[in-house]
Amino acid sequence: MRALLVGRFQPPHRGHLHAIRQAARGHETVLVGVGSAQHSHTLDNPLTVGERVELLTAALAEARLTNVHLYPLPDLHHHDRWVEHVRTLLPAFDVVLTNNPLTRRLFREAGFRVRRVALWRPDVCKGTEIRRRWAAGEDATGLLTAAVRRGVERIEAPQRVRLLREAPRVGRA
Repeated sequence: MRALLVGRFQPPHRGHLHAIRQAARGHETVLVGVGSAQHSHTLDNPLTVGERVELLTAALAEARLTNVHLYPLPDLHHHDRWVEHVRTLLPAFDVVLTNNPLTRRLFREAGFRVRRVALWRPDVCKGTEIRRRWAAGEDATGLLTAAVRRGVERIEAPQRVRLLREAPRVGRA
């Protein structure tokens, strides 16, 4: 059975890897849609899709997860057509794993089985918290796997977020 799990992975964190690991244990194949593929270099989406795929690939290798496959998934911004958009870009899947209420509703309405995903420390392990810490110059390394930490340091993601936080102030009169 093939499962679909969609996320933005801005950045990929231990919570994402926990959910992917649980999905990989319970399904023959896990398709991971790396959402908002066309967005980057903003406070909400600081990383490119290539960077996110690279970070996820390193984390999956570190976790020895071989039945997980990554697919860039651009946004469509039309909820009534989004499920069909996803179906045209990814291989066939049987179940959708998500905790997002809109995603659950859209895929259920399209006739898919939808299940919740297991979360790891959902109170703090989320992309918004990591990006907030980066913007404030605080440490977020405990929320990232070792492979993702190395990649994030290499691409200087925290520094990028701090620069993006300052960007609106540049050029203002």
